[in-house]
Amino acid sequence: MKKLYVGNLAFGTTADDLRTLCGEYGEVTSTSLVTDRETGRSRGFAFVEMSNGAENAIEQLNEREFQGRTLTVNEAKPREDKPRSTSGGSRGYGGGNRY
Repeated sequence: MKKLYVGNLAFGTTADDLRTLCGEYGEVTSTSLVTDRETGRSRGFAFVEMSNGAENAIEQLNEREFQGRTLTVNEAKPREDKPRSTSGGSRGYGGGNRY
């Protein structure tokens, strides 16, 4: 089982579009389009899990045009857990970057 990152997607791309596209190269077990929490709109990237054919899909689809956009396709990297501030500290508005 291998998870792929698929980036630079057209905002109208659906999970079915991805299943069909990647399914040309192997068996797709799941697709996950990433959406904005507030608007529900696509953020332009997704994750696709494949039980086989993932390497071929990466090779064939990376930098290929799909729905008017040039795709970025590679193996997904594990998500790094970033500690969350529970004290309401700096939210990126200066002050936290002292050298």
